[in-house]
Amino acid sequence: MARTCLTIILAAGEGSRMKSSTPKVLHEIAGLSLLGHVIKTAQSAGGNAQAVIVGREAERVEAEARSHSANVTICLQKERLGTAHAVLAGRSVIEQGFDDILVLMGDSPLIQPESLLRLRRALEHGSQVAVLGFRTSEPHGYGRLLEKDGELIAIREHKDATPDELQVSFCNGGIMGLSGHKALDLLDKIGNQNSKGEYYLTDIVEVARENGQKVVAIEADESELHGVNDRYELSRLENHWQRRRRDLLMREGVTMHAPDSVYLSHDTEIGIDAIIEPNVVFGPGVKIASAAQIRAFSHLEGATIDTGCVIGPYARLRPGTDVKTGAKIGNFCETKNTLVEAGAKINHLSYIGDARVGAKANIGAGTITCNYDGINKHFTDIGAGVFVGTDTSLVAPVKIGDGAYIGSGSVITHDVPANALAVARGRQVIKEDRANFIRQRNQMIKDQKNKK
Repeated sequence: MARTCLTIILAAGEGSRMKSSTPKVLHEIAGLSLLGHVIKTAQSAGGNAQAVIVGREAERVEAEARSHSANVTICLQKERLGTAHAVLAGRSVIEQGFDDILVLMGDSPLIQPESLLRLRRALEHGSQVAVLGFRTSEPHGYGRLLEKDGELIAIREHKDATPDELQVSFCNGGIMGLSGHKALDLLDKIGNQNSKGEYYLTDIVEVARENGQKVVAIEADESELHGVNDRYELSRLENHWQRRRRDLLMREGVTMHAPDSVYLSHDTEIGIDAIIEPNVVFGPGVKIASAAQIRAFSHLEGATIDTGCVIGPYARLRPGTDVKTGAKIGNFCETKNTLVEAGAKINHLSYIGDARVGAKANIGAGTITCNYDGINKHFTDIGAGVFVGTDTSLVAPVKIGDGAYIGSGSVITHDVPANALAVARGRQVIKEDRANFIRQRNQMIKDQKNKK
């Protein structure tokens, strides 16, 4: 849309029911804060500026907001005098002049850009106020949206509704669009003649109508408008977000054998024809290309997986892992800050960190890159076509040349030239009948201990 848009995000709530030292809007769903979800959605709906209304622990909330937007203004609500009062904490930003103003809740992370765009279109077509609502079979406790002749005439709180009004199933979702050119005039006319002496944003509906302005209600899916008040509701919204995202990925061509067991991050990317087996966890920053397979019980974070790769089962890929076409990382392997080139294999029980594994190299079971000296990290460079035997320790910094062969059980502390064989282990010694002597000696020691 060509129209300018300011998003005002109310994030000053105490969140006491969360029982947490962390501000409510900083709690996470899919690895992203509630506030982060709301800001991203606002940006997707064309919100080119944001004003975040803060209260408790303002510095932490401000830092989170600025991490997601370069055009955000932080406004402090010094007193808690109602939702309209909170919106007016952003007066200086509103005065800059915007075509549209969206008022969002910082603890409602499931709202979709399409719903916000529908609010903006209503404003574009002449409404001065547009309220987002939902229909529910359980409206108890919600404010009702009362309509007449296609317009919204009032938002009636549950406790103030008549018996007929309580039959209305169209409820207030708390999200609102305001015409930027009329917003301050309407907000300043909201009074506090109520039992709590507070300024309620919902009163703007009747204020606008008294001033001859058009007000409409826009319907959205109920799930989009759920907020978070406690840990239980946080878990419910997490489950809903996960289910919605998994469903979208599967419709886009991703196979999930047991989707309810797969955990996604807010930024997980998975290409078509990828296969995700049960009990896979994606942390932030994971990109899976087409036709890759992530096998059961694997955990990935900050990793890029190319086409045709197979990961797991029981693999852990940590940040900085980059796996190229057709490579394999197998069971009980861990990687970190490692480039695994095309066709390479790390199949069993190995740790490869701060390293490059060359194309078509084979890393034997139990191989470890010893990358940390207690203070600094060091790099291991394993060339193309290298064969590393089982139970090998590569003590970084070290370079293994292309095509080299490392004997099983070796501890490699020096560079190995291309196509060389390196064996670094003690020579085997055999002493005939020595085993019987050792057993007899050990039994004598045990017997002497038992006598004591």
